[in-house]
This record gives sequence, C-alpha cells and structure tokens, in this order.
Amino acid sequence: MSTPDESHIGTPPSVDDEAILLIGHGSRREKSNDQVRDLAAALESRLDIPVDAAFLELATPAIDEALAELATVTARVTVVHCSLFAASHVKNDVPLALEQSRAELDIRIDNGAHLGIHPAIIDLLDDRAAAVEAELGVDRTEDDVAVVLCGRGSSDPDANGDVHKLARLLYEGREFTRVEATFVGVTEPTLEETLHGVAKHRPDAVVALPYMLGDGVLTQRVRDRTADFDADYPYVDALAGDPLGTDSRLLDVFADRWQEARTGSVEMSCDTCKYKVDLEGYEEDVGGARAMLRALAHQEAHADRESVADEPHTHDAPGKHVAVCTNRTCAEMGSPTVLERLRQTARDSDHCDARITRTSCLGRCGDGPMVAVYPDGIWYGDVDAADADRIVSSHLERDRIVSDLVDQTL
Repeated sequence: MSTPDESHIGTPPSVDDEAILLIGHGSRREKSNDQVRDLAAALESRLDIPVDAAFLELATPAIDEALAELATVTARVTVVHCSLFAASHVKNDVPLALEQSRAELDIRIDNGAHLGIHPAIIDLLDDRAAAVEAELGVDRTEDDVAVVLCGRGSSDPDANGDVHKLARLLYEGREFTRVEATFVGVTEPTLEETLHGVAKHRPDAVVALPYMLGDGVLTQRVRDRTADFDADYPYVDALAGDPLGTDSRLLDVFADRWQEARTGSVEMSCDTCKYKVDLEGYEEDVGGARAMLRALAHQEAHADRESVADEPHTHDAPGKHVAVCTNRTCAEMGSPTVLERLRQTARDSDHCDARITRTSCLGRCGDGPMVAVYPDGIWYGDVDAADADRIVSSHLERDRIVSDLVDQTL
C-alpha cells in the first residue's frame, strides 16, 4: 500500500538526533511482548541510540502513542520491524499508522523493511536444528535427518514464497536429507500433511523448526503436532525446536534494516506483490484501494473491541479515512496540493473527524487527482485544491456527497 518515505533519500540523518521504534505484532501473552521489549533494549545497547518498542495490536504502547512520545525528544525516528516476512501488516497496517502519525507530528519517520531472509537468520535456524539433533541423539553427517520449517502462514503469496526460499537456503550446503517448508495455518501445505509426507521417506529423525519470533500459541501448536506425529510413527524420532526468541544474531538483522531505512535503500519485492501485479488467484487484490480497505478494516476491528473487558489494546479509528493518490500520474496532475489543502481545511474545521493520508495507485490513472473517502466508499476524480474545501465542508463535516466530483462508488 505504501512505500518508504523518499523525501530524504541520499541524506542519512545523524545518529545524534535519531531514535528507533521497534514494532512487534503484539500478543495477549505478556511474555511474548516482553521479548520485543528485550530486543529493543539489546538493540539500543548495540547501536548506542534510543530504541523504543511498540505494537500493532493487543499490547501497549500502540504505534501512534510511541511515535508521539518520541516526537517530544527527537526529530527523526526510524521504524524497524519484528515481522518475519512482508505480509499485510508490513505492507498495509504499519504504513497506514505511520502516515497518520506523519500527518499529526512534526517529525521525520523512515520506514524499514521486514526481517526477511538474512544470513544471520539462516545460521540461527541451523543452530536451532543442531540443538534438536543433540537432544534426539542423531548426527546429520551420519543419520538421515529431515527438517520441516514451519511458518505461520499468510494470505499473501510473497510471504509464503519466502518461507520456501528460506527452507531451500537452509538446505543448501548442509547435510540434511531434505528441508521442507510448511505452515501452521491459513495456507498449505499444513504441518500435518508435511510431516506425514516426510515420513514416507523413512528418515531417522525429523526436526520441526517453528519459524516464529516469540514462544506463543502457534509455537506450542508446532510442538503438539510434532509430538502427535512422533507417537504415530515409532520408526521416526521427531521433535520440535525453539523459536528465534531473543538470540543476539537478530540484532545483526535489525541493524542492517535500520541502515537501509535511514539511507533510503529499502527494497520490497514489488514484482511479486499481490497489491502491485496480477498474480493468478489474487487479481482482485491489485491496487492501492484494496490494500487500504484491508488496513482500514483491520483498524476498525480493533476499535470495535473497546467494550471487551479483557482486551488490552485497541486502535483509535477515525470517523472517516480519506486517501489521496500520490502515485506518479496523479502527482503530476496536482494531488500533493490537494492532499495538503484537505489536511489544512480539516485541521481548521471543528466538525471533521477524519484522517487524511497518501496512498499508492488507485487504478484510475488519467482521471485524477483521485480522492477516496471511507467507510463511505466514495471516490472523487479530477479534484483540485478548491474542490478540497467542498469535500471537507460537505462530505466530511455533514455527510453530503459532492455529486459533481464523484468518479465511482464502491
């Protein structure tokens, strides 16, 4: 949905006036949240600059709260992700939260990439496998040892594809008989299917590696299903290993992602992103509008939990969300001016409960500048700065659609 802020490419900030925000997913298990906080503290010691932790959901502080706090002590914040792969949280939810904070705070925010595939992570997984081999009493140089690398599973093909790539890289140059990628939910192959498939090759041992950061519900699910498999196949010894946890090698990855973000060299896999290109089975997901809708729906879902007594965290969703396409064609037609006029007019209004952010291509090139208002599903086209005033005074303040600007409704 959003790309890294490119306004400062080529001018990396001084570390004397910079902080890092390490963003974790968030969990109802405080132990998992503490792992993120421990990593933040360790990264601060490694880099010798302030590092705070924040969470996308289910834990505090929220991203906007953490950024508001950091804005009181620094002018620049670099966001570093704990997310393992680039699925919807990395592509949609965090960028949306950052755009909202950019609109509200006088602070530079650089957005980094997910942890992704990194040599330090492959070495860490190799050590996790070796620890299981030692516990089982097998040696990959003498025994047939198969590894099952188990990811969480995603509806994003990019993320799932990277699990398979990571499994292949773990196999290359090592004496495992095979390394298979599998998933604990959402997509296939499932962990049970993969374990039963590996058993047909009759290895001496099967090592199940949960490719997860924290030791939570999903990690326990990997352990339980591996234990069930071990009981069902007496001729194969099977055991699950530990998650990545707070191993110091993760700090190497965080440091690299920090440097990429602060120097404007973040690279995302846009050639296989379902929001950017047509992929078989994901055609309806193409376009910034689809990504934005998903992110907004996610945010609204957490706002709806305010009445739940045991819900530790909710997002504060606005009454309306306005997205202005600033992709190349719309930008050339004046969308940045429209964006700023909308923001200024909304700030001056006493009755406008809306957040106004940039978005990538809405798929209406040539009909812009495009402005989309949600949850109403109204798209305005050919909008100029003067029209911005009418959108705020009529639509955002009084729920009256500006009919002569409507391009389409969803």
